[in-house]
Amino acid sequence: MSGRQFFLDRGVGETRGVVTLEGRPERLLIQRDGDIPALELFARNVARVRSVEKAIGVAFLDLPGGVEALYSLRADELPPVRGASIEVEIRTEARQDKLATVRLIGPAEGEPRLLQAAPDVEAEIRDLAKGGKVVEGFGAREAADAAEAEALETIHPLPGGGSMAIEPTRALVSIDVDLGGRPGSDTKRAARLANLTAIGAAGRLLRLKGLGGLVVFDFVGRGHDGKALLGAARAAFGPDNPGVAIDQISRFGTLTLTVPRRRRPVLDLLTDGTGALTPLTVALRLARRLEREGRADPGGRLAAACAPSVLQAFAPLRAGVTDKLGARFTVEAREGWPVDRLEVAGA
Repeated sequence: MSGRQFFLDRGVGETRGVVTLEGRPERLLIQRDGDIPALELFARNVARVRSVEKAIGVAFLDLPGGVEALYSLRADELPPVRGASIEVEIRTEARQDKLATVRLIGPAEGEPRLLQAAPDVEAEIRDLAKGGKVVEGFGAREAADAAEAEALETIHPLPGGGSMAIEPTRALVSIDVDLGGRPGSDTKRAARLANLTAIGAAGRLLRLKGLGGLVVFDFVGRGHDGKALLGAARAAFGPDNPGVAIDQISRFGTLTLTVPRRRRPVLDLLTDGTGALTPLTVALRLARRLEREGRADPGGRLAAACAPSVLQAFAPLRAGVTDKLGARFTVEAREGWPVDRLEVAGA
């Protein structure tokens, strides 16, 4: 399997789009029913200027729906006036406790409101496919589940041996390369191959995870081939241009680069601040599992159990699952169960 393939999974409560590269997930786009349209990438809004902070070069904006965004002031422009209405486009989505950022389009009138919704996941996947085939149905469901699982991993094995750990922090994304048990008696050669392999894999994985900003590689070994590593980095992160900047290998054996940050990281969508799956993420998995088991046993009754918080998050999804299966399933809460525990079986 080679090149890129495109998948669209339409589920109850969310739509997921996947791009694979050489058979491995490269991008995962997730749109949930409860997402705020005003904060989605490329959405256009009328915003009101709440305050202008010249000392730090930003303006805080009120968007429709009571949400906020940030506009970075340019040195060559007059800053907007507090209370003014302006038209803006979302440039980067919100992440963790950081606000979305916007691009200024021009003056506007009236109350904060959505002018133009962002492209939905289907439109984005079809645009990326450029008229090519987009797989739907069960194949897309499998591709999206696999992409989600890999996006949640921290340690990623490298082809040929070794591994790398990708860990986002508030300041940067740290990528640590580990030689591990990579075979070969020539340790220096094995380290070189592991480092080059890690760079190639990291480009794909950061796109999959939706990570960007400042990225620091901590390579294995010493005496690195800087020219080869820089060339590998340019190739691996080429799809993220424009906006990629790559520094030279430092004397400490690290490589620093910046990658444009546009979307909300997948981890922010799927997990809470501690890295645990959110009740909504698990509720959506419950909906998919019920659908899968119902398809495997047409007409059979199903009984599911989950944590109380997951059952609460599942409530808005129940009608959609019923539309697909009929009223032949039950879902009960189990006190004391962890959020990520689910059980679905024939009744």
